[in-house]
Amino acid sequence: MTASEPLLSVDEALRRVLDAARPVLPAEDVPIADALDRTLAAPLAALRTQPPFAASAMDGYAVRAADAAAGAQLRVVGEAPAGRAFGGSVAPGEAVRIFTGAPLPEGADAILIQENARASDGAVTVLEAPSPGRFIRPAGLDFATGDALLAEGLRLTPRSVALAAAMGHPVVSVRRRPTVAVLATGDELVRPGEAARPDQIVASNTYAIAGMVRRAGGTPVDLGIAGDSFQALENAIEAAIAAKADVLVTLGGASVGDHDLVQSALTRRGMTLGFWRIAMRPGKPLIFGRMQGMAILGLPGNPVSSIVCGRLFLAPLIRALQGDPNAGADVTEPATLGADVAANDSRQDYLRATLERGPGGELRATPFGPQDSSMLRVLAQADCLLVRKPHAPPGKAGDPCRIVRL
Repeated sequence: MTASEPLLSVDEALRRVLDAARPVLPAEDVPIADALDRTLAAPLAALRTQPPFAASAMDGYAVRAADAAAGAQLRVVGEAPAGRAFGGSVAPGEAVRIFTGAPLPEGADAILIQENARASDGAVTVLEAPSPGRFIRPAGLDFATGDALLAEGLRLTPRSVALAAAMGHPVVSVRRRPTVAVLATGDELVRPGEAARPDQIVASNTYAIAGMVRRAGGTPVDLGIAGDSFQALENAIEAAIAAKADVLVTLGGASVGDHDLVQSALTRRGMTLGFWRIAMRPGKPLIFGRMQGMAILGLPGNPVSSIVCGRLFLAPLIRALQGDPNAGADVTEPATLGADVAANDSRQDYLRATLERGPGGELRATPFGPQDSSMLRVLAQADCLLVRKPHAPPGKAGDPCRIVRL
């Protein structure tokens, strides 16, 4: 893509990024205790039935419903706490004291809950007759052996980890975490806490992008700051290759000014350029390419541009490398405008905005006044990005809109 060619749309840019995320990363086995936030490499089927037996859902007495009319007195012949079944069976006129989760004894077909019973001298009096099957969890109520419950490509949440454990899996097969090398570039940058000249600023993007990488399931590798020289950039690129990075993210230097050397340095090292300009604001000068099996994503240097592009392109790329089938799903959701907005130009705009509930419960997105791509304070205070399509007409407060949550 040359400077004279039309800018790439956001949707087409994302499609190209995700198309390049093939093949997905190899699988590895991890203990279930370490599986949180990992992505399944194969579907999981239940290795056991849950519950494996008919169980009581309440504390009370296991009885035969035919014997348990109101006023009846039943002889208590044993006890069934959770984890220890009653060894005998319930005969006519008998009851077994039972606790939540305990197996239902043979012969019983109802649970007389303790609130409806009065115990005395080895017997129990029925205060309210139980219904057959009431308060009994049948075997397999949750799932049965062989049920396929967790799909390949699923990112494991605390809930799905619990389900996998209940299914009987001590180990699960997951995709390897992508290694993402993060390189800040520019003579103007220093680390937080370092002495800065009057013409320098603190490098902040590294920490936001590294956080995005972790949240998307990757492992960030901080390559530090490379100055504006081909030698510094080439040394950093070699460090990314040595780290066996699956993705190299560069921060800054993505344009074509005299001091924007990143694209040239990558090309000299063998990068095949996919694209480098997108019809979006903020974030127009974004590089995407491949080099020796490593995906390259060159984000703009302005903090807001970098973070917005990371949200839209880097996070989906990391998820796609792990086989997430929903990596490219639409991340926008409906809302209404909280204020009037002007007509948009030819680039898709992402306005930093606050979110609140309107009188009818609808989400209202109100953009901040200043939208300069260097203003981290505004981004930190924002709840969402208000999406304005290319050539969108003016909008009035209350009009429908689309947002991307932050």
